[in-house]
Amino acid sequence: EGDLVGLRVGRGCRCFGVFVQRRLAGYGWLSTGPEWIGELARAIRPGPGEAYVWNCVTLPAFRGLGVFRNLLVGIRATAREEGLRRLWIGSDGQAEGSVEAAGFLPVLHVELWTLAGLAADAPGAGGDVKHGGRRPFGAGHRRPRIRPLAPPPLLTDRPRTV
Repeated sequence: EGDLVGLRVGRGCRCFGVFVQRRLAGYGWLSTGPEWIGELARAIRPGPGEAYVWNCVTLPAFRGLGVFRNLLVGIRATAREEGLRRLWIGSDGQAEGSVEAAGFLPVLHVELWTLAGLAADAPGAGGDVKHGGRRPFGAGHRRPRIRPLAPPPLLTDRPRTV
């Protein structure tokens, strides 16, 4: 994805990395502006004081070492220091343990159905309105059972011991 770095940085996205013995073990992106979520075929538009964590990758040689969880802990700490109140991140279920271990809480379950090229929220899909669950998302298409997760409304809580 090296050819995309300049474009992403140019529009204000920031990249965070985890290094193990001076080798890049994983990375992820943080955006305060709108981003397209390919898995949901929707855009997310973080509000003031919010950001979206996306495109997190753990390189194969480092899988199973907690790289993803530590990446999220680091991004969350930086966001807190910079005054951000909420981070959004999506999970398809495979990484939910790491996401929750990094201090994120589920606030929205999105399930989309596609029929004859048209998409709609599945019956029963919904979010925690108290935590602003549906607000940052627009209309979209395909891929069922994506669970966007977010930390508590204020990032001033004590970090969890991991």
